[in-house]
Amino acid sequence: MTTLDTHTHSLAFTAESIAPDEAELAAIAFLARYSGRTLDAYRHDLRNLFQWAADHDLAVLDATRAHLELYRTSMEERGLAASTIDRRLSTACGFYRFAHIDGRIASNPAQYVRRPTVHPSERRGLDRSELGRFLFAAERFDHAPAALAVLLGLNGLRVSEACETNIEDMAFERGHRVLRIIGKGNKPALIPLVPRTARTIEFVVGERREGPILVRHDGQRLDRRTAHRWVRSIGKRAGLGLVHPHVLRAAFIMAALDAGVPLRDVQVAARHADPRTTTVYDRRRQDFDRHAAYVVVAFVAGG
Repeated sequence: MTTLDTHTHSLAFTAESIAPDEAELAAIAFLARYSGRTLDAYRHDLRNLFQWAADHDLAVLDATRAHLELYRTSMEERGLAASTIDRRLSTACGFYRFAHIDGRIASNPAQYVRRPTVHPSERRGLDRSELGRFLFAAERFDHAPAALAVLLGLNGLRVSEACETNIEDMAFERGHRVLRIIGKGNKPALIPLVPRTARTIEFVVGERREGPILVRHDGQRLDRRTAHRWVRSIGKRAGLGLVHPHVLRAAFIMAALDAGVPLRDVQVAARHADPRTTTVYDRRRQDFDRHAAYVVVAFVAGG
């Protein structure tokens, strides 16, 4: 049986396997395009597909649309969330699409497999006042957590990007304090730091001239696990309940939209490759001040 290795782009083979078969090569070729958390997610999804095929004595590259409809049904019967099923089918579609491009199969059997309906998240996220409360609490927590909070909530960085920031990557560009980062997909980006963010970072950096901007209490670079713990602790202190790092990035995006920043400019600031991703955050906003009901009341009263 073919299984996906947990540490590399490649596959781990059984003792009986002498060389990778076509399905394994197709998986290697597909996964080689990705890195980091995206690679981990796609590897995990492919592992599930390969395991399901093996359990049904099906060669992965021999799968038809009917087989993959059964794969979808099996996930529904296991009670998986619609978003999980949709993601796994999307991964399967990408895998088969590149297998088709590489000439390993005649067509993509996953292209027209029925996907579950995934409704946008109904979680409201933090509004302007709540984000302000969080940042106020962070400033009284400690310098390093405060710097993490402003990087996420005022500059919209992803938590992995914030953890990887370095002092030597800060500079001045056309009158702006900027920070060079490596974003999602290993894409470099130049982030202008608002004065509050730059000032908070200066506090945490102190006299240091190189190395990570954000460090744990033991002096080591901040990691995602510790970052999540800091954010949760600050959220509780601020009386906001459970808050995780992506909530702060989402709050940055929604605050920009609420402030009237054009959708295209918000997409650029958030570094979303697809404008539809930014639109998802636009739909999540609950701007009650502009709700049509208030306009209707004023209109009827004026008549």
